[in-house]
Amino acid sequence: MSQHASFSTRPRPLARYGWDDAHEHAFAPHHAAGLIPARIVRAERGLCEAVTDLGNVRAEVPAAQQGDPLAAPCTGDWAALRPATTGHAAMLHAVLERRTAVVRSTASRTSHGQILAANVDTVVVAVSLAAPLKHDRTERMLTLAWESGAQPVVVLTKADEAADAASAQAEVSAVAPGVDVLVTSAVTGEGLDVLTAVLTGTVVLLGPSGAGKSTLGNALLGEPLLATGAVRATDGKGRHTTAWRELLPLPGGGVLLDTPGLRSIGLHDAQGGLEQTFADIQDLAQDCRFTDCAHVSEPGCAVLAAVEAGTVPERRLESYHRLLRENAYAASRTDARLRADREAAKKDITRHLRATYRFRERQQ
Repeated sequence: MSQHASFSTRPRPLARYGWDDAHEHAFAPHHAAGLIPARIVRAERGLCEAVTDLGNVRAEVPAAQQGDPLAAPCTGDWAALRPATTGHAAMLHAVLERRTAVVRSTASRTSHGQILAANVDTVVVAVSLAAPLKHDRTERMLTLAWESGAQPVVVLTKADEAADAASAQAEVSAVAPGVDVLVTSAVTGEGLDVLTAVLTGTVVLLGPSGAGKSTLGNALLGEPLLATGAVRATDGKGRHTTAWRELLPLPGGGVLLDTPGLRSIGLHDAQGGLEQTFADIQDLAQDCRFTDCAHVSEPGCAVLAAVEAGTVPERRLESYHRLLRENAYAASRTDARLRADREAAKKDITRHLRATYRFRERQQ
């Protein structure tokens, strides 16, 4: 038996973070090149912290992988690392292909996307029952969750502070077709067993500050590993107690990824996620008279008929239109940037050719 084969049969620390035989097989070419597998736990500018079978490693990130937010390493990424040697720090060699990714537009509202979490199986959208429900925000987060390729779960937190948790659950379920909506309380333990049963693989917590993500995460972890903070009584908002994304193994298997509270949740190329979030409107649209119906004022529009009948709230259709416009605008900006990048590349080639011709002429 080869040394590599015997090594792969031993228990591996990476297995706690989701490493399996399929990953091992896919990594074979990197093993042959002397690289080691790792999962990114935290990512910072120019550096990343990763867990490996040899322990936690702090690795440098090449400058070429820092420019594009979509190419830069992110918490949850699987990666190939060049181990540290005498006089040389460990180096990130490659980010492996992502199976899923939660992507939003960058906070600067540029045409680039920002990856919040990679290789996620379950997206927990945390909604606090201690504050007024904001369905528009829930729909926005569900769009990100569906677009990622992972399975969304809406978790209503702080049930111990809710006046009528059952009514709130029914209300949120109406804006989350195809998604489990669970009522929980980290204080009383309500619903945590059900939540644990539906979580699979790598789990990411999404939600605004004050939604109780870190408190919920600690309840799932079984110990207070995530920082928590109080919520302002004036507006129900909390401070960003989670300053960065981090990855922690869950006691019953799987991995938990906590994220900072999201103030800005811009869409980035999320058409598929929109269609799943608003599956009820998509289903109704099949009965519209015109196949390109925009559901604004067209005759024979089944969606508008449902709004008039009260089966679809007008607020929900307005939210759908608003997110469609935002997504279309983001896509147009991305297309414009790509066109500009192509034009810039053409100009660089032209300048290079002209310089070459001038050099040749001077040599003659």
